Amino acid sequence: MLAAYITHTDCQKHEMGSNHPECPERLGAVNDQLLIKGLLDYMEQLDAPLATQEQLAKAHSPSYLQEFAEIAQQVPENAHVQIDPDTSINEFSYQAALRAAGAAVLASNLVASGQAPVAFCNIRPPGHHAERSNAGGFCFFNNVAVGIRHAMSHHGIDRIALIDFDVHHGNGSEDILFDDPRVLMCSIFEKNLYPFCGDVPMGSNMINVGLPTRSGGEAFRQAVNEVWIPALEKFQPEMIFISAGFDGHREDDMGNLALVEADYEWVTKQIVQIAQRYSHGRIVSCLEGGYDLSSLGRSAAAHVRVLIGAD
Repeated sequence: MLAAYITHTDCQKHEMGSNHPECPERLGAVNDQLLIKGLLDYMEQLDAPLATQEQLAKAHSPSYLQEFAEIAQQVPENAHVQIDPDTSINEFSYQAALRAAGAAVLASNLVASGQAPVAFCNIRPPGHHAERSNAGGFCFFNNVAVGIRHAMSHHGIDRIALIDFDVHHGNGSEDILFDDPRVLMCSIFEKNLYPFCGDVPMGSNMINVGLPTRSGGEAFRQAVNEVWIPALEKFQPEMIFISAGFDGHREDDMGNLALVEADYEWVTKQIVQIAQRYSHGRIVSCLEGGYDLSSLGRSAAAHVRVLIGAD
């Protein structure tokens, strides 16, 4: 079986204005590196479907889904509607967001049913800042939360771990999942950075580690070994989802953790080992942050190489 590689051209049509860091070129930067390094040869490339309202409602409130759909319908051609100070939509954003969430659902189906060993979703807009009833932080639908809830409701998965190594804390994922004992969320993020929370977990199933600025790979790896791994060993997840953000790289000025490709390669190895012990190897990884195009592509390729077993 080949690993699944899920993306869609609609995800490149969403844009939030010139010079916005969350730009369409991000997907091409990742795809190009996977192609150059020969990793796509080991993956089945699939188009992301549109997420349904029923699937989205597993993670988001009906009132939010209706409100966002109504706003999206009113966006003029060649214009933007501001959602928050950093986040806006154009006429294609709603379709792109549906594809991004739909990718997580398709990945959930393929991996949970054994049709693919693992899946990587090269998608945008990202999702981990989208709360149950709010967009924000470049995010509209919480892709991983939608995928997790789908795996539970349609495939009977009882214990799912969500691993988030984006430089920003996944406040949206925490907001949606903090009271669900079937989920263990492990997040490492830079302190005093957007969304300026996470230091006090919302629930006992939230394993949050805030690191000081410029902590570097050694502190990152220590946090994984001393905090994440014991919690994951105790939880014994049946399936793992990853919010794969690469904006902690030292070349990315959206954060300042000073990580490098080797750190993303290393943490992916730790996740794969947990998955092999407890989850039948089942992992779904969804792209989140990463805004310096060169380091994003290189880091994502390092992550995927380990994820699909091509290392």
